[in-house]
Amino acid sequence: MRDKANELTAIKATYFSIIGNTSMAIIKGLAGFFGNSYALIADAIESTTDIFASFLVLFGIKYSNRPADENHPYGHGRAEPLITFLVVGFLITSATIIGYESIINIQTPHNLPKSWTLYILGAIIVWKEYSFRLVMKRSKETNSSSLKADAWHHRSDALTSVAAFIGISIALILGKGYESADDWAALFAAGFILYNSYLIFRPALGEIMDEHLYDDLVEEIRKVSQHVEGVIDTEKCFIRKAGMKYHVDLHARVSGTISVKEGHDISHRLKDALQEEIPELGQVLIHIEPN
Repeated sequence: MRDKANELTAIKATYFSIIGNTSMAIIKGLAGFFGNSYALIADAIESTTDIFASFLVLFGIKYSNRPADENHPYGHGRAEPLITFLVVGFLITSATIIGYESIINIQTPHNLPKSWTLYILGAIIVWKEYSFRLVMKRSKETNSSSLKADAWHHRSDALTSVAAFIGISIALILGKGYESADDWAALFAAGFILYNSYLIFRPALGEIMDEHLYDDLVEEIRKVSQHVEGVIDTEKCFIRKAGMKYHVDLHARVSGTISVKEGHDISHRLKDALQEEIPELGQVLIHIEPN
């Protein structure tokens, strides 16, 4: 039941992103075109790629939550970081397009942006920061790496809008001769998008490579284990993340004088206790060690 609730929470957050990004792309594109601001047009380009990225996240969440089968005994959770890699690809592509067009526009004389575009940007910044906080909260609730990537899309969108706001403000305040400040802002935004791409990519790579990143969860597993009857202590504890679940290999020390059946019963009690106390755990493999 909890798994299904997490999946529904993640899907709702993704639909929120899709609707929000579609609205933002239209608003930014129109405001940039009529307001003579390439920074806003660059922002619209990013929001457009965000739409496709959010659809990828939606697909990844649905696919990764498929139950385990004969060919995938650990489930389909690894689809999530793979989708995250594709999302990063969208970010890098949009940053490259924005950066290239910004350089072209810096070298091309053009008119100052319209002052009313600042009001549009102010509203966009507030909305995008709210969207980031909401989707990031949902990603933490569901342990979804692809949803976290989607949240960072909103944050990068907010920051590119801040850059555009600053660029347009400089161009309007300083006037003729500073028209390109708007384009420099878009170029700065492209660089920041690339930096955010790395921040999103790094943990997803760690997930694929089974990198150890879960010291807090290991500590929690050891604490729960101490209260299970028959368990003297715990030794090795390996954790790998797949989608919204954490799979655990745990070595538990028990008395060396008990029977094989008693050791088997202790391992089952320990597994049940861990999965009950820590619902985000998936497969739990217990290896019994004699004390």
